[in-house]
Amino acid sequence: MSSTTKDKKKIGLMGGTFNPIHVGHLMLAEAAYEQFELDEVWFMPNKNPPHKQGKFIVEDTIRAKMVELSIHNNPHFKLCTVELEREGKSYSVDTLTFLTKEYPQVEFYFIIGADSLFQISAWKNPDIFLHLAHFVATTRGEKDKEMVLDQITKVNKRYDTDISYLSMPCIDISSNLIRDLMERQQSIRYYVTDDVYTYIMEHQLYKR
Repeated sequence: MSSTTKDKKKIGLMGGTFNPIHVGHLMLAEAAYEQFELDEVWFMPNKNPPHKQGKFIVEDTIRAKMVELSIHNNPHFKLCTVELEREGKSYSVDTLTFLTKEYPQVEFYFIIGADSLFQISAWKNPDIFLHLAHFVATTRGEKDKEMVLDQITKVNKRYDTDISYLSMPCIDISSNLIRDLMERQQSIRYYVTDDVYTYIMEHQLYKR
């Protein structure tokens, strides 16, 4: 590694709708921060994710606010609103192209889940996208580790890239589950931080 690379700040990027953000997202970010010795992790809410058209997504400002409420006590977690500020659909290749030009002194680590890893060929310009940052892939539990590692090998070979694996304990939580619980009027306490729980309850989010 060159001295130039050593001098660069290492920042993890976690994109997502965060609809809502939950403790699984925070645990994933903390694991990436620790295992890859990152300086910061930026949470990057999507505006109009192409793969989630038609799903019930609350307003941009509300999702960004919930991210802020979740991370405000952690000095190495930051909110990045670059996708919310851009018009049109959110394509990761466009976001990464912008960020690498805007922050040439930063080495970005793009964190993705197993679902994204298996769909990566369907993303916009994966041959470009996968060379704009270090990619880190994970799964919700070790039971799928071998399958994910096998897919990492295939993607690395196909696109001549070097995706790393992020080891995580089993976290069977999803934003979809939280929305379903809310619709059924069941508790979501401890699935999200206390501040986000209070915010959701006060604003009656995810109730139809």
